[in-house]
Amino acid sequence: MKATRQALFRYLGWNTQGDLGPYTFYTSKRKGLVWFVKAPPKSPPTWKQRLQRTRFQNAALLWHQLTPDQRAAWTTATARAHLKVTAYNFFLYVHLRRDWAAARTVQHQTGIELNC
Repeated sequence: MKATRQALFRYLGWNTQGDLGPYTFYTSKRKGLVWFVKAPPKSPPTWKQRLQRTRFQNAALLWHQLTPDQRAAWTTATARAHLKVTAYNFFLYVHLRRDWAAARTVQHQTGIELNC
């Protein structure tokens, strides 16, 4: 019996979704695991795409500029507030959405100062 590449990926324990190397993977109810070689974009990014990418880059840069103690405070606060996201994801959410009220709520609930 000849194993298909899809079965081989599953056998190796990969439940792949999205891009991995030169391939794009997704799961279809009808076909199971579907994968194909990534195609280059047909047009350059729009100004809105460039703006959003820049916003993500700036938020990530802000996270990396935090001191280890400040990052630990975000981590502890998200854990104590029982948030279902990581501290980094919560930080990105607050900064990308400018939802300072969410950060203040977590600060109030946990008693941990979040520098935002």
